Amino acid sequence: MIALLLWLMVAAVAVPVAVVWLQVLLAWPHRRAGLPAEVAQPAAQAAPRCAVLVPAHDEETVIAETVRQLRAQLGAGDTLLVVADNCQDATARLAREAGATVVERQDATRRGKGYALDFGVRHLAGQAQAQAPEVLIIVDADCVVAGGSLHELAQQALRSGAPVQALYLMDAPEGAPLKTRVAAFAWRLKNWVRPLGWRALGAPCQLMGTGMAFPWTMAQQMQLANAELVEDMKLGIDLALAGTPAQFCPQVLVRSSFPTSEQATQGQRRRWEHGHLGMMLAHLPRLLGQALRRRDARLLALVLDLGVPPLALLVLLQLGVLVVCAVAALLGAGPGPLWAVLACMALFGMAIGMAWWGWGRAVVSARDLLAVPGYVLGKLPVYLGFLRRRQKEWVRTERK
Repeated sequence: MIALLLWLMVAAVAVPVAVVWLQVLLAWPHRRAGLPAEVAQPAAQAAPRCAVLVPAHDEETVIAETVRQLRAQLGAGDTLLVVADNCQDATARLAREAGATVVERQDATRRGKGYALDFGVRHLAGQAQAQAPEVLIIVDADCVVAGGSLHELAQQALRSGAPVQALYLMDAPEGAPLKTRVAAFAWRLKNWVRPLGWRALGAPCQLMGTGMAFPWTMAQQMQLANAELVEDMKLGIDLALAGTPAQFCPQVLVRSSFPTSEQATQGQRRRWEHGHLGMMLAHLPRLLGQALRRRDARLLALVLDLGVPPLALLVLLQLGVLVVCAVAALLGAGPGPLWAVLACMALFGMAIGMAWWGWGRAVVSARDLLAVPGYVLGKLPVYLGFLRRRQKEWVRTERK
């Protein structure tokens, strides 16, 4: 019985490690491609009619620049709609002055990005049929979309009839501390390397919250009004269950930056990681059952990807299993599980090393990697907080 429990513990960490290793391995041939550059604007007659939806809550410091750079990529038949959601600042006025159509929403009880998106989609749906877009694109208020690429994203969504996710990266601000730079590398692994590997298999990706394009007929049916911490992940799950999982589009780049405040960065990471873990607990068993029942390889690939916990937590879990297996071996349970978890850790180290060499050297140096153990241990309070006092309410990240 003890041996069975040990092997189950090893399997619990071996499966996500194997998924990460396989994704990195499949992405490896594409490591020299680099970041996508700006693309030429398509001819007006070739461009789908787009509606770009920007949810914004107290974003007066960034909204005008975001609207200007988005407006520059849109044509006369396109719409740029900013939802000023529960704003107490000049977000709405500045967005209008920069050239966006603005709708304002005030609701003290239904708070969160999902409600703002739902409000915006319903506003767009109320327009005259002749003005209806062909594609809906969602971009966060603090993001920059590479020039000329909005319509590339829209065309892929229209051709495929499926959601399309751009490459979304978060950069460490100039002079950022080591922990933020390591977080930027982890972000590249999660949002660039791993989806790129799955794309090589024709497998879908998760939605990432910004740089997302949807055929308008699909967008009108999406269930957006919720207070999930990771509403993008929930939406991706819903669409995958409906038979239309998201496709990764690495040719289109969307960027933003981590907050400069250490407290804001920690709060942001806590929201993302608590939301991710909550999604895993709530949906993984059901999704796995559906994938096996339907014999749906694409849904199974999404399940495996969703089943990879935040990487710092995966490291801590491997260390925990290592300690348990080592103690059990000393007590006579046999060395098999111990050797298996050591092999697992070696495979994981290989995957991280390959990802760093191929995609991370511009973000963190080899010397910086020596600080990764401290970064991992620094995340321990975040995961203990999930067990003791899990974050359930959406809280805006301070930009300053």
